[in-house]
Amino acid sequence: MPTQILMPALSPTMEEGKLARWLVKEGDEVHSGDLLAEIETDKATMEFEAVDEGRIGKIIVPEGTEGVKVNQPIAVLLGEGEQESSAAVSPRPSAAPPEKPAPPQETKTSGGEITSAMHSIRAALAQHTNGKTPERGTHRLFATPLARRLAAQSRIDIATIHGSGPRGRIVKADVEAFQAKPEDSRAAAKSPSAAAAPDKAPPGTVSGIPQLPDARLYFKDGDFEELPHDSMRKSIAKRLLSAKTLIPHYYLTIDCRTDGLLAARARLNASAPKEGGYKLSVNDFIVKACALALMRVPEVNASWTENAILRHRHADIGVAVALEFGLITPIVFRAEEKGLAAISAEVRSLAERARARKLKPQDYEGGSFAVSNLGMFGIRNFTAIINPPHAAILAVGAGEERAVVREGKVEAANMMTVTLSCDHRVVDGATGARFLQAFRQFVEEPAAMLL
Repeated sequence: MPTQILMPALSPTMEEGKLARWLVKEGDEVHSGDLLAEIETDKATMEFEAVDEGRIGKIIVPEGTEGVKVNQPIAVLLGEGEQESSAAVSPRPSAAPPEKPAPPQETKTSGGEITSAMHSIRAALAQHTNGKTPERGTHRLFATPLARRLAAQSRIDIATIHGSGPRGRIVKADVEAFQAKPEDSRAAAKSPSAAAAPDKAPPGTVSGIPQLPDARLYFKDGDFEELPHDSMRKSIAKRLLSAKTLIPHYYLTIDCRTDGLLAARARLNASAPKEGGYKLSVNDFIVKACALALMRVPEVNASWTENAILRHRHADIGVAVALEFGLITPIVFRAEEKGLAAISAEVRSLAERARARKLKPQDYEGGSFAVSNLGMFGIRNFTAIINPPHAAILAVGAGEERAVVREGKVEAANMMTVTLSCDHRVVDGATGARFLQAFRQFVEEPAAMLL
């Protein structure tokens, strides 16, 4: 029986994507691990690998198609001995009921009618199994090893979890989402008759929150240019609206004197080798200072879940990168263990790959903290929205000369204002203040980063 190749979920937050380019054509033989297509998600362009082996019988979704939903059939894979004529499998309808097979009494039919009836049965079976072709002669459950381990540790029957990965594969995010459900929802999921109602809220909205009127109602046709949302803008709108609505933000602001940091940066850059050297930025010092402050105040280096607070062992710092088409936050992992030159090179590489849409999910998913720096635009002070699963984000303003009072005398000093946005479920006010004190100490005395 032909196997439908479904649009994969290449990240936990992916709901749809663009099928940018096919790397195979109809009739090609493929094996497990072979590259099939390039999929453009809301963050990057990624390659999609084959899970099974066989021959491409039909390409359903042509390359360049946007808004392809996750788990929508995009091609048909033929097994050994199957003919191309059997590959005429169309995407399952969204609302129409499955066709009923021909009544048993109609036994005198032509070969074409028998084939048509078989296709109807197969279509009904595919819809009954939610579009996932069952394995021949088995009821194998597809799940990643990590997902199985997390389910076992939490004593969850993995068969009750709905998978969002390729071909319905259960991934880590599915287990975590199931854990976050209340007990009555979990019990309902075990009942075959209980079907979760799809979320009808449009992209960029939160269920249960009243929607604002469409802005087009206030303007005349022809007075504006309409630019359709791309997948990245939809994702940004949905995630940040959800974060701002559901996370109890509060803000702490502090001024840091940067004369010592600027002097240290100038000395280090001047002594860098001409070939294969480095060029440190103020932001590199800020990332390192954040990492060390998180180690000193580990309560901020945490994430919220419904059952527990996750205290992270390493400072994985996301660095916000502005793109022409949106915003992305690639991560410097284990920043507390890296020197300034290593952080500088990694941030530069991540930013270049982000602008070329070449980042992989492991480059930007997760992390424990984030830094958003608008100082290069002359912004003196601002507040940033927390990026889940983080519990805090640091907004960095411009460094500038200001008049300060020291020992009763007014003098000029280079100052920088930073604002910490905190999730009050995780970080209390005094804890956030201790983090900013530690951060300021590292900024004002860069040599302390060596201790």
